[in-house]
Amino acid sequence: MQRILKERDRLLRRAVQAAGLTGSATTLACLLVPGGLEADARLWAVVLVLFLAAGQYLLGSTGALRWAVLTVLSGVAIILIVGFASHPGVPPNLIEESVIGMVSTAPVCAVAAVLLTSLRRLLLLVFFFILTISSVAVVTVDAPDRTVLLALTLSMWLAFTLASWWIAQSVPRVMHRIAAIGRAHRAERHASELEAQRRQDARLLHDTVLATLTLLAHSGVGVSPNALQKQAGDDARLLRQLRLGGLPTPSRSGVYSLEAATALTLGDTLDAVRQRFERMGLTVNWHGSGQVQLQSTVLDSFLLALSECLENVRRHSGVNHADVTITDDDTTVRAMVTDTGVGFDLGQVGSERLGVAESVIARLRDVGGNARLFSSPGAGTTVVLEVPK
Repeated sequence: MQRILKERDRLLRRAVQAAGLTGSATTLACLLVPGGLEADARLWAVVLVLFLAAGQYLLGSTGALRWAVLTVLSGVAIILIVGFASHPGVPPNLIEESVIGMVSTAPVCAVAAVLLTSLRRLLLLVFFFILTISSVAVVTVDAPDRTVLLALTLSMWLAFTLASWWIAQSVPRVMHRIAAIGRAHRAERHASELEAQRRQDARLLHDTVLATLTLLAHSGVGVSPNALQKQAGDDARLLRQLRLGGLPTPSRSGVYSLEAATALTLGDTLDAVRQRFERMGLTVNWHGSGQVQLQSTVLDSFLLALSECLENVRRHSGVNHADVTITDDDTTVRAMVTDTGVGFDLGQVGSERLGVAESVIARLRDVGGNARLFSSPGAGTTVVLEVPK
């Protein structure tokens, strides 16, 4: 917040500098018009314009009050010299009125932009306004355009003050809104992280504990006691680690550990998948090359989705063998899992089914991949898994 307030003050100072220097340049141009002022008055006025411009520049650069005082006093001195010393006893001519009107507006009243940030500065602003409007009123007593000059001075002071006040008040409001948006973003991100963790936990339980419980519910039909015991032991160790606060990272399909996964070659892990399902009574025939390098997170998701497809073959197809074909090109690695089992009607499978929706499709989409499913009753099932390299 402090940094934003500093930027606000810098913006206001730059506004003072730009408006003031522009007005000073215009005033100097009016002073140099031949025949407009007496020579001595012109000389003093030109010198004071230089002081006026210097004060505006330094005020815009530093914001120090002494430069605001220099700016206003130089402007008031120019007004008094032009009004009284140029043609004594004679009403101001057009050039003199132009100089008075120019100095009393942009060059002097621009200081209002930096005098709204504290009570002391506000009091100084009121004093400067009274001093300026009084000097204009005094030197234009006999001027034909006195009302216009006074109205112009008053309106410009009011315009600069209101514009600067609006900027000064708007910045804190904007900052509060930005802070509120930031809080809402953090809350939404936290909720998204919780939802992602919930989905990950659901996938984890589905791939491990629920799979083991399903085997137990069916009395371990088709699975050797040793394989069932090993799988239950893996699940028990995983749950123990979770209770201790560990974050599970899949090191290979069907097995989780707390060690960070590293980049692996696909061929180094397919054998673990094959051995696992052979212990569970499913023969997997592998085709194609397995020597493909994948990022660890992509490889983990790919293998776990592949494992879930083979688990579905083992549970639901009615056959004890499946074919897996691994192919790749410049950008994508594909696995096609095929069985010749009973198949099913895709229209009768709800999209909310956890095994398909979470352990396969959502898992691959999380790493930029995709899954496609083809099946019909009596014609077996084919699943195509795709992940980016």
